[in-house]
Amino acid sequence: MTGTYNLADLFESVVDVVPDRPAVVTPARRLTFAGLDERANRLAHHLVEAGVQPGEKVALLLLNGTEYLEATFAAFKLCAVPVNVNYRYVERELQYLLDNSDSVALITHRQFVPRVQHVLDECPQLRHVVVVDDPSDVPVPPGWVLYEAALADAEPHRPPGGARSDDDLYIAYTGGTTGMPKGVVWRHEDLFFGALGGGDPSGFTGPVSHPAELPSRIAPVPGTQLQSPPLMHVSALWGTLGTMLCGNTSVLLSPGRFDPMEVLATIEREAVMICVVVGDAMARPLADALAAARNAFDLSSLLVVASGGAILSPAVRDALRRHKPDLVVIDGFGSSETGVAGTKATMGDDAPTTPSPSFVMGPDTTVLDDDNRPIEPGSGQVGHLARRGHLPLGYYKDEEKSRATFVEIDGERWVLPGDLAVPEADGTVTVLGRGSVSINTGGEKVFPEEVEAVLKSHPDVFDAVVVGLPDERWGSRVVAVVSARPGARPTLEELGRHCHEQLAGYKVPRDLVVVDEVERNPNGKPDYRWAAETARAALVP
Repeated sequence: MTGTYNLADLFESVVDVVPDRPAVVTPARRLTFAGLDERANRLAHHLVEAGVQPGEKVALLLLNGTEYLEATFAAFKLCAVPVNVNYRYVERELQYLLDNSDSVALITHRQFVPRVQHVLDECPQLRHVVVVDDPSDVPVPPGWVLYEAALADAEPHRPPGGARSDDDLYIAYTGGTTGMPKGVVWRHEDLFFGALGGGDPSGFTGPVSHPAELPSRIAPVPGTQLQSPPLMHVSALWGTLGTMLCGNTSVLLSPGRFDPMEVLATIEREAVMICVVVGDAMARPLADALAAARNAFDLSSLLVVASGGAILSPAVRDALRRHKPDLVVIDGFGSSETGVAGTKATMGDDAPTTPSPSFVMGPDTTVLDDDNRPIEPGSGQVGHLARRGHLPLGYYKDEEKSRATFVEIDGERWVLPGDLAVPEADGTVTVLGRGSVSINTGGEKVFPEEVEAVLKSHPDVFDAVVVGLPDERWGSRVVAVVSARPGARPTLEELGRHCHEQLAGYKVPRDLVVVDEVERNPNGKPDYRWAAETARAALVP
């Protein structure tokens, strides 16, 4: 039995109780808890032999697969720190994250090898690369190690766990206010309770009171959860880890794509009970697939569709339940800084006719006014969402942002993630959105300043402001409002090609509005309200 809330210790305690139970299922591989544990052990031994020390960072540039979970648990086992890397990043973004995180080892799929090669010289601390095979025929440079060969040559037994503690670290990289990602640093114990459910992700029985209690919570028959989003996004990884620490089975789709018909076939084949998506970008195609399939799949096992990372629109929630009336549709609310803070469920005769994102929050979440005092529920006053309790330590290597986001109020530590909210009389909290101008498109964060900088580097662009407009599928779409240099007339196609050279595809503007002059506030900052109104007038019928 484990005596710590270290995630490696907790995972191993579950393995010892249900070793033969399915832990993770993918199109390429099925692993029991014992099988996953052994492969993670082998990778941990390999990383130790490669010189990875406790506390050092291991970057994961991976598509979905058992390897992502193996690498995560391997890092935990040797007290190293796994670092999530968005596989959509181009070279500039990848170099920044690898350098900022101080990663000494990288585990990546073969198809990303050329991207890594381009930045390796600018990441001198990165000294070991392990390559996971895929269908691509990209050559692997000398000195880099193939993943399966590394596992085959390593010991299968568990590495010594005596140095593990509740204070071991995990870093979740997320977008920053300047567009560049920033690492949110969590202790294992705080992550377990603040983001992984504390042994009770469903909220039915409450968190465990001692680490040794976790194995006793394991149900006689496992539940099965299908995780559709990429594990590189923390909400997907957290949901998967929380599921596995309860002894339940996680199912993943074909890596690097989302095919709603594959989702339906997988639900039928694996008797999936919970299907996780990211907002309308996944849920709308899934609802369309349900309509097209016309009961071609046996979905009787499916009880819940849950969205994390982006809020479902009422129309999409209604469309999902129209084709499966007994379905419970859940929106989860949280962030890399807060963990899982609240939920919104639609079930039974509920009619999701309002887009108002009102959530049932946990007891540690509230809304504070500008003086950091609680706002009276039902007053209608807008304030700042705040959470206390199990929180991150701060941002990695950024004390200034840490001080601004993680604050002490009356001797107690709180996180203020930047969301504006209204506490309602019925106890729910209506979230109005970030006080910043970040754009959530398909669950991905886009920060306008980064895109604006790239747009303004085009020779035909004099000035630019980037905003988000509502989009049926993606939630929001990125729109560029630009003024041109004299005699120039930039087109969306030209600017798109230019942006694709420096930005991940989801950050590239989908629409363009050319104006005579970009209006700015007296302090020189962009007038985003004007830009949004201008874009809406030009593009929305």
